[in-house]
Amino acid sequence: MNRNIILGMIGAAIAVAVAIVLVLQPGRGTGGDLAHVTFATDWKAQAEHGGFYQALAKGYYREAGLDVEILQGGPGVNVPQLLAAHSVDFGLGSNSFIPLNMAAADAGAKAVMASFQKDPQVFITHPRDDVKSIADMKGKPIMVSDATVSAFWQWLKSKYGFEDTQIRKYTFNLAPFLTDEKAIQQGYLSSEPYMIREQGVEPQVFLLSDYGYPGYAAFILASDRMIAERPEIVQAFVDASIKGWVDYVYGDPSPANELIKRDNPEMTDDIIANAIRLMKENGIVDSGETLTLGVGAMTNERWQKFHDEMVMAGVYDDGLSVHSAYTLEFVNQGVGLDLKKELTGE
Repeated sequence: MNRNIILGMIGAAIAVAVAIVLVLQPGRGTGGDLAHVTFATDWKAQAEHGGFYQALAKGYYREAGLDVEILQGGPGVNVPQLLAAHSVDFGLGSNSFIPLNMAAADAGAKAVMASFQKDPQVFITHPRDDVKSIADMKGKPIMVSDATVSAFWQWLKSKYGFEDTQIRKYTFNLAPFLTDEKAIQQGYLSSEPYMIREQGVEPQVFLLSDYGYPGYAAFILASDRMIAERPEIVQAFVDASIKGWVDYVYGDPSPANELIKRDNPEMTDDIIANAIRLMKENGIVDSGETLTLGVGAMTNERWQKFHDEMVMAGVYDDGLSVHSAYTLEFVNQGVGLDLKKELTGE
């Protein structure tokens, strides 16, 4: 056979092989070549999931080579169990206790990104002169959930001298608070305070992170198997999610909001707008370390601080390795900083 013909056939074969590789690489896929992944959230669709929905709506996941299916959570959804059973590829961990609890249970999953630099947990009171800080709540009855008693309540006991005799059961019903001007209850920054205002009461709101609570929140969780076997998929999902959060906070959030309202018809434009405003005003998504490292940042120092304070509070045994709860492999790379600059003009 003619040498030029042979060389031409070889060249054509190489070109096809290169084309196939480019298509299969994350970030190159289109249509059916996208890698399908599932992401289970911790509750029904809301603004606190906005960055993920924005990444879906604006095509950041597709650009990363991913076909992402967001599975909204609810009262009966246990994200750590879904991850441990490999029923989903990624999950949303509500607070810093989730990755540490999974590490303590040897569940085989860890945090790969922290969407929130501040945990949005708050305490709420009626307007009153005798409570102007968290410290002023010592000795007073406080309504908290069962889950809280074994979590940040222990930190409050250690740091502020709270006692279990203060505990009153919080059933996620606002009626006891609204009918008692001396009531104090836990809540979520963008949720209970909004509903209380809707009832004509202007509450005092105390964000725990403003009083030294060191936890991150809204983690992307991935199984150890996924991290070991498909790190390129984890990186692609993290990077695209970061871009989604930057776009949601600093750009036009309406593409995500439409998907949120589709998945959760109980969400209204006012509720979503209120949540976005509070996340921005309080630096929930973008503050501190993220200003230089990028949204989603985590550090060993911050994790160690949380671990040490919770060990001191008696939540965990000091033999639990904090490093088994997270990895920094996929964050702190400045992803999204250029997009932020583009959207804000700063």
